[in-house]
Parts: sequence; C-alpha cells; structure tokens
Amino acid sequence: MALFRKTRYSQVGTREIKNVPKNIASKCPACKHVHIEKDLSQKLKVCDRCGHHFSLPSRQRLKQIVDEGTFQEINKELTSLDPLEFPGYGEKLEELREKTGLNEAVITGFGKIGGYEAGLGIMAPEFMLGSMGSVVGEKITRLIDRCREKKKPLVIFSASGGARMQESIYSLLQMAKTSAALARFSDEGLLYISVLTHPTTGGVTASFAMLGDINLAEPGSLIGFAGPRVIQQTIGQKLPEGFQRAEFLLDHGFIDRIVERKKLKKELALLLRLHEGGERVG
Repeated sequence: MALFRKTRYSQVGTREIKNVPKNIASKCPACKHVHIEKDLSQKLKVCDRCGHHFSLPSRQRLKQIVDEGTFQEINKELTSLDPLEFPGYGEKLEELREKTGLNEAVITGFGKIGGYEAGLGIMAPEFMLGSMGSVVGEKITRLIDRCREKKKPLVIFSASGGARMQESIYSLLQMAKTSAALARFSDEGLLYISVLTHPTTGGVTASFAMLGDINLAEPGSLIGFAGPRVIQQTIGQKLPEGFQRAEFLLDHGFIDRIVERKKLKKELALLLRLHEGGERVG
C-alpha cells in the first residue's frame, strides 16, 4: 500500500527535496552533499563543502580559462565517420552533436590567458566521455603543428575515458600520431603545458596527456592507463590508498603540481609569462 511505502529524500543544505529532476541538482560523490546545479556552476563545479572537483564541460572550461573575446577556434568542422560500421555509432554521434553543440570531443584554437597567447586544446567529457577517435587525434595534431609553425606555446586540458573502441585501430593510431607531433614541437624548444583533469585515462594518458614539459593536475583527478580495478584483478594485490589519483602521482614524480580549478588561469598565465621572458604578447 502507498501508505507504507518509503520515500527517498536528498539533502540540500537543511531542506529536504524529493524526485529531483536531472540537471537541477548534483550530489557530491565525495561528501554526498547535494548542490543546486546553477549554484554549482557558479562555483566552477567545485564542492564548497569538501573541495571535490566535478567534471567541467568544455565550453565552461573555455570561458573560465581564456580571456574574454580572444578565442579563435580552428578545425571546428571536422567530424568523425564510421569506418568500421560499428552498430549504432553513427546514430550516437548525431545524437551527441545535437545535444552538445559540438562536432567532436575536443575544442581547439588560439586565445589569450592573462594576456599571453597560446594554442589551446580542451577535451569535452560531455561528448562520448572525451574518448579519442581519429578526429580528436587529428585536431590535436593539427593544433600542435600550427603552434609549431606560429612559435606559440601549447596548453591542452585532458579529460578522457581513453581510445574510442568504435574506431578500433584508427583510434589507437592517434597515440603515435599525437606523440610524433609533440616530438617535432619539442625539437623547436617550444613550451607544452598539459593539464590533467578527472578522468584522464587510457590512450590519452599513454600519449599526449603525459608528455608535457609541465604536467599540472586538478585535485583528486583519476589519472592512469588501465583502471585501478583492472590492475588489482590482474596482479592479484591490493593497491595503495589513493592509487592513480593526482596526489599519489605527485608524490611519485609523475606530475609537477596540483592546482585548484579557481587558481588554474593565474597559474597558467604565470607559466606563459615566464616562458615569454616577462614580455606581454599583443
């Protein structure tokens, strides 16, 4: 009988609400506090109770990091095909293009950060979990090559579930392609700053995400190739506390610094200023 059915409630501050519609509220996976989505977005999607960093959509990341009115997108028109005729893949791509307004899982272009111009790649976790297919690899490679031609520094924000299985070998080839482009870029003595966000895994970690001259990460980000559960099952041993989180990688020398989201723009501007020798661009 309905009289005896239990109703599930979620806490928002001191108020109780039930049947919360999607995109209205989000529960912090760390402290379980429920945030009104509009308020959370105004806080750059960082929990003000425990500091947990939620995944940040690419357009919001772009707005936070790049000086207003300075971003010029490149290769926006590139879209994925379905070379293997993977069941449902074409339909999924069309659905995501309509839903997100993006053609693929990365935005690339040039803009200024605190007055300093750089090439920018911002992966989109809202598009197939930021997975790397042939177009993502192509856009990243073209960005790297354009930065090399223009003698500009490069900043890439990674957020990815890894290589896109629907494209099989075409996706895996992007690991070598992006890494080779970065090798040519590095030979010119140019600066590449990699910013790893939650999550950065699989083929993206095994290629351009970990090849920065400076590797930064947001707090608590999961960073690794295979997931911790897969590794634990494979080796048959319990993994250390916090394994593959940003803090663990910092302690073991895999990244250079952990930077809170609200401080990232200032940190990047400082690094770009030091690279430019203190002279402003433009």
